[in-house]
Amino acid sequence: MLRVQVEGVRRDVGLGTADTSTRPNGKAEEPPISIPILQRKVLTLSEAREKAGILRRAAKAGLDPLAERDRERRAVPTFRKAAQAAHEALKDGWAEKGAKTFISSLENHAFGSLGDKRVDGITAGDITEALAKIWTAKPDMARKVRQRIGTVLNFAHSKGWRATEAPGRSVTVGLPRQPKGGNYEAMPYADVPAFVAKIAAEFPTSGRQALLFLIYTAARPGEVRGARWSQIDLDGGDWNRPAALMKGADAPPHTVTLSNAAIELLRRWKGERQPEPDDLIFTGQRRSMLSDMTMNKVLRTAKLPYDAHGFRSSFRDWAAEKMPEIPDPVAEAALAHIVPDKVVRAYKRTNFIEMRRKLLDAWGSYVCGGRHD
Repeated sequence: MLRVQVEGVRRDVGLGTADTSTRPNGKAEEPPISIPILQRKVLTLSEAREKAGILRRAAKAGLDPLAERDRERRAVPTFRKAAQAAHEALKDGWAEKGAKTFISSLENHAFGSLGDKRVDGITAGDITEALAKIWTAKPDMARKVRQRIGTVLNFAHSKGWRATEAPGRSVTVGLPRQPKGGNYEAMPYADVPAFVAKIAAEFPTSGRQALLFLIYTAARPGEVRGARWSQIDLDGGDWNRPAALMKGADAPPHTVTLSNAAIELLRRWKGERQPEPDDLIFTGQRRSMLSDMTMNKVLRTAKLPYDAHGFRSSFRDWAAEKMPEIPDPVAEAALAHIVPDKVVRAYKRTNFIEMRRKLLDAWGSYVCGGRHD
């Protein structure tokens, strides 16, 4: 018991129970994990003196020693609970897309190994183990997950749930070097028509239809996953994507011209569902956004090593080799890449939309078996 005066009033502060466990050498047994001194409820005499000294100094500084002791005893949440708390507290300061993917990426790649661990006990080795499965297979996602784990642990530190911030460089010591360049494995464009025919002939799941739509439009997976019916003009043959759906914080809105193949897919998919305008086009369970793994799962099921994002490269290679009459900046604009030349950008506003329509119409015809030679 610590007896101390706080603002002239005597306070009795319980320090804990005497530790009577001993090793063969006569010393008290060490706890299985490192526990901060103020959180320890069973103490040796020297530990009790150390704890009393901390609380006595807190009292001299004008703090309430009981509050300081109990502050350290608050229940420490699991990583899953801490992640949910961090998401709720921080999401208003994030971009909408980043806020939506924060928890889903941790659910897919971190909760399996870290979710039920107390957040104060997570080490660099635990994080390394969680990242190992995707570190080289999905380097871009692995880097995002590592950053988001760090955000959760730093948030936990700010709440007093952890004694330290997230581990730094030590996390990657046990991980292999990631592939350089970060390129996605792309299917050769000559193989795309046969793959499209195979997927189109199978039962139309959300994952398969989303992947077909991605191929027809040369879009990014995140853009397809976030697409809503209100963005689609089936009569005009356009997909008007808002800036929030585009890659990069400063990316402008972008219009994708829809080929006959893309329009037919959407009409068929819409007719079966009768959706509301703001509904997602392709949904997962309970009408939620598709997981970022869904389209790649279609490729894995087909025993193919390619990445869904790589179909943009397939399209770009095909355009360069099979559509030489279409200028390169048009193909880049079809991919929503920024055109660096100011003169070309000015021309793009007036004429690129029709040239892109011609290009994507030909691509849609090609991948559906009507080769454009």
